[in-house]
Order: sequence, then structure tokens, then C-alpha cells
Amino acid sequence: MAATPDVDDLVAQAREGRPRAVARLISLVEDASPLLRSVAAALAPHTGRAWVVGITGPPGAGKSTTTSALVGEFRRRGLRVGVLAIDPSSPFSGGALLGDRIRMQEHATDPGVFIRSMATRGHLGGLAWATPQALRVLDAAGCEVVLVETVGVGQSEVDVVSLADTTVVLLAPGMGDGIQAAKAGILEIADVFAVNKADRDGADATVRDLKHMISLGRREIAGRHWRQPVLRTVASSGDGIADLAAELDAHRAWLAEHGELDGRRARRARGEIEAIAVAELRSRLTGPSAREAVLAELTKRVVAGELDPYAAADELVDGLR
Repeated sequence: MAATPDVDDLVAQAREGRPRAVARLISLVEDASPLLRSVAAALAPHTGRAWVVGITGPPGAGKSTTTSALVGEFRRRGLRVGVLAIDPSSPFSGGALLGDRIRMQEHATDPGVFIRSMATRGHLGGLAWATPQALRVLDAAGCEVVLVETVGVGQSEVDVVSLADTTVVLLAPGMGDGIQAAKAGILEIADVFAVNKADRDGADATVRDLKHMISLGRREIAGRHWRQPVLRTVASSGDGIADLAAELDAHRAWLAEHGELDGRRARRARGEIEAIAVAELRSRLTGPSAREAVLAELTKRVVAGELDPYAAADELVDGLR
């Protein structure tokens, strides 16, 4: 039987930049360890400093290559960088496929970079359920920038906007991105657009279509509107990456100037609190065998038409009081 880790010691080591301690803390978070509450309490005083950048877009747009290129750009500035690469879950093991970490091997030996692949484990929204807590670990460990690369973008995969301070949406020519952009609502979630693989045919048309859609959807609000830039990048060669980082800097400065950064982080904390509360309520509803039996009985009555689902839910909740 493995020894119970000393949470305060792990946090202290993580703050010293020791990668094994950082990895261990994230594992405790991912596994919903009984120590999770102690971990959260120990991390709390050391968080709130990292700049969180979300990177999303359809499969094939070059998210991993762009993330790797941005890591290089931020490291040239001397910043400590964390990466949370959210991989699809393996249908066999439930674990991450680790494709993103393989593509970021050039940073593997850099002590100023921590890369972690996390499995979605069936969680919708493009993020793993433990991503907010893992972010806190990297923040407390001294990462000045944390890049969160999501599974993709679609109707239900826009959670990254509630997690990031700045959200980058990557598109690529020839992928039907104009239609997908409108369907997925990415005009609303993007702070910065990047048309990656811009050396391919159709890049100019993709940029033009994006700018047109942005102009149709823009709402000016008392001079406080952020004008979403549309950049061209070729992440595989590094072209345009410095310009992309500069636009990220500009958005960060705009957020601070207009008081939007605090607002975004408050909404993030609120969502995290609500998610934890809902999970706790769910565990109480379905935990002990007695309540499980009550739920099973209510389920039978609903199926038989003897009770409607709302009345059944009220009865189940009343049993918690």
C-alpha cells in the first residue's frame, strides 16, 4: 500500500519548480483523491498570478504545433510556461492518447516548461473535468503563462472561454471553417483568431470571410469593445507566432485596463464552485445504498407512470434535508 503523500510538502516542492511534485499534485486532482480538499486548501494562497491562454479550433487546424511554437516564444522572454493538453479519452483505457505531448518533445527537457496531457474521460466541453484544479497547481508552481489546448471546437466544446483569460481560435484554409465558425459560435468565444497553415491556398479567403463575419456580429459598447484581430500563422515554421504573442499581450493589457480580467476570473471561480457543489450533491444523492434504493424505487414509479420526474426529484432532494 502506497504511503499517503504529505500535501504541504508536495505543494512546497511544486513551488520550488520540482516537476515530480507538480505531476503528483495533478494526478491527485485527476484521480479525485480523498486528499483533494487538502490540496485545494494548500494551493489557494499561491494562485491567481498565471495568465491563462486557451487554444481551440477544429481538428487539423494545428493546435498542438501552435501551442508548441507559443511555448518557444514565451520561453524566449524568460517566462515559465505550463501546458495542459486536453486529449480525447482512449475508448479502451479511459486515459489520454498523449498525442499532444509527443508533438511537444522539443520542450521536454526544458525545466522552465511543464507539459501535462489530460484525458477528457467523457467530459463534454472540450476540457477535462479536472482542468480548473490542474490550472491551480501550475499557477501555484510559478508558471507565469498556462496554455490550455482543448480537444476541438463544436456545439458543446466551448468551455475554454469560461476558463481562459484570453481565448485563441485557430482555423485553417480549406476546412469549411466559415460555416463551422457560425455553427459553433466561435465568434463569441474568440478573443484572437489565427488562420494557421496560411501558406496554403485559400488562406486569404478564410481571413476575408472571418473579418466579414466579425464585422456583422460586432457590438460596440461605450468604447470598451475589443476588436478581435485575425492573424495569419504558419506554426510549423514559426511564421506569425511573434505577432500572435503580441496580440495576446495586447488583449491582456486591454483586459486589465477595462477591469475585464477580474470579471472573467470571478466568473471562472463561480463556475468552479457551482460544478463542485453539483458534484457533491450528486454523490450524496447516489451514495449510500439506502439512498440508491430510494432512487431505484422512484425510477420504477416514473417508468410506470405513477410519478412524474419533477415530483420524483423533489422527493429525492427532500430526503437529503
